[in-house]
Amino acid sequence: MIVGVGGQGTLLASKLLGQLLLDEGFDVKVSELHGMSQRGGSVVTYVKYGEAVHAPVIGEGEADFIISFEKLEAARWVKCLKKGGTIITNTQQIDPMPVTSGACEYPASALDKLSAVGVNIIAFDALSIANEAGSSKAVNLVLMGALAKRLGMSDEKWYAAIERMVKPAFVELNKKAFATSYNL
Repeated sequence: MIVGVGGQGTLLASKLLGQLLLDEGFDVKVSELHGMSQRGGSVVTYVKYGEAVHAPVIGEGEADFIISFEKLEAARWVKCLKKGGTIITNTQQIDPMPVTSGACEYPASALDKLSAVGVNIIAFDALSIANEAGSSKAVNLVLMGALAKRLGMSDEKWYAAIERMVKPAFVELNKKAFATSYNL
């Protein structure tokens, strides 16, 4: 699963991942759930692959990985993680509407609570890495680099996919962002 907030690049990340898996010969289903994404709301993308995939949606306890662009989104979707699965999350905080309106407070210890119950979490400041690569908008490729490394996917194949699917003006930036986390 790839989860985040509208405008963070979750959809490009899921399209790149889906295309790479298709290129590897897998049956792939990608399904997107936008909600209030254009207003900063939650965005969820399901990417399922295997020899034969019959349904695109990932249910509770089915996700091998949850890639989270924002730490509260990791906590929101943890119920979908399978036992032994891993969350790769950006430590960035984006306040949801109830927090910005003052109706509630952002839960300060969301990731600590997940760790305390035994969830495998890889949490890092993907935003800083993206900024170092040249743009905060490259967080998606930073997170994909971390996932690709853990899946044993070739960085060269990712570079080729980035060249095919990203606007030419942003190819080198995205490759640099990907490489930085892939090589950590």
